[in-house]
Amino acid sequence: MPALTALARDDRSARVLLSMIDAPGNVTTGNLLAEVGAAELISIAEGDGTVPGMDRVEAAVWRDRLLSAATPDLLAERIVEASKFRVIIPSDPDWPTSLNDLGARAPYALWAKGRTELLAEPLPQRITVTGARAATSYGAHVTDELCGDLAQDGRTLVAGAAYGIEASAHRAALIRDANTIAVLASGVDRPYPAGHADLIDRIAREGLVLSEVPPSVAPTRQRFIDRSRILAALSSAIIIVEAGSRSGSLHTATEAAQLGRLVGAVPGPVTSAASTGTNLLLQSGHARVITDGADIARILEGEANAPARSVIRAGAPHTSPKSRVL
Repeated sequence: MPALTALARDDRSARVLLSMIDAPGNVTTGNLLAEVGAAELISIAEGDGTVPGMDRVEAAVWRDRLLSAATPDLLAERIVEASKFRVIIPSDPDWPTSLNDLGARAPYALWAKGRTELLAEPLPQRITVTGARAATSYGAHVTDELCGDLAQDGRTLVAGAAYGIEASAHRAALIRDANTIAVLASGVDRPYPAGHADLIDRIAREGLVLSEVPPSVAPTRQRFIDRSRILAALSSAIIIVEAGSRSGSLHTATEAAQLGRLVGAVPGPVTSAASTGTNLLLQSGHARVITDGADIARILEGEANAPARSVIRAGAPHTSPKSRVL
């Protein structure tokens, strides 16, 4: 029996293995996964026959990319280590069905520490709050006020545990005994940033810590970009408090608009570089103005509907027929 196929005993183990040998959000793999399932995909990858939907050259490139990282003995050890952590796959009751909106870019699996039942809540229950890492005192204050209102309203606050706005969002929830979810770009056993190890540990105890990458994996620039789609897909609305002109938060806004999620932004001083990105989103009409928690509540309750629009990436226009904003 082929070595990798032996490690992929069922859908769960096959998805764990796939997450270790393939990059997140790969559309080619995602399409094949939807067609044949994870275990059969591993078998196809290790074989030499035809690959559904690919010509011979495409299949060779796809196989080479997957198998170049496939050292069976090392993978077997990693799978054993990963088994110490909870893994959620689409067939599990706690799998957040909103991630299915990502289609072929949906995560292969999710590693979790904490209260996975938060993922089974209705989509309107979850709100993603993100923004500048180098937040100003204005941004931190506004985040605390907004998240305090959302927490009081019973919403679950989703963020990435980064410095600045995201940390303020998590802390606002924890202080008020509200629910919060941290989505990491590293393994759930590798808190990042390291300076937030205590904060992430507390979130794991009182809320939920998630990652689509296996335990022990370090964050990279690409993994932060990949994570944006999860931050967007998990929630019904994405609120950006502060963002520079090239902030990664703008990428999250783009992902949210493509998914048809609601996008809002807090206006900031025109003299503040930390608010350049949010002000541009508002000026261009790609986000609705958010000034307090009542604004968010009205939008979530359907009292305000904006025409279909798209959110642009910093420096690069983007359109999507499925997009809508606050």
